[in-house]
Amino acid sequence: MAVRRVVPDIRSEAAQESREFYGLLGFEEVMNLGWIMTLASPSAPAAQISVMSGDRTAPVTPDMSIEVDDVDDVDDVDAAYEAMRGSGAEIVHPLQDEEWGVRRFFVRDPGGRVVNVLSHR
Repeated sequence: MAVRRVVPDIRSEAAQESREFYGLLGFEEVMNLGWIMTLASPSAPAAQISVMSGDRTAPVTPDMSIEVDDVDDVDDVDAAYEAMRGSGAEIVHPLQDEEWGVRRFFVRDPGGRVVNVLSHR
């Protein structure tokens, strides 16, 4: 399985203020769906932070997102889902395709954090 990036997801109603704050550290807005905004470093685009008011289609807001890649036409997010289910980990949000172009699921880690595992379609 290939991990492309890991992004902290910050729950906040202060999107504009967060954009300005993280902008002082060199981050720029690269995506904004209204309920989630992603900021990235122009010099290292995989260095990202997402700020969200709440998740649009899931019952909880994740603490982090891990994007996995499709390798050799094998969908790693499906493989990750099966591995987590097989381990007995708590699936918080089932595997599904989202209208904004990702396939994802949420799983709870041993410390109670909710992890959004995704791949882009």
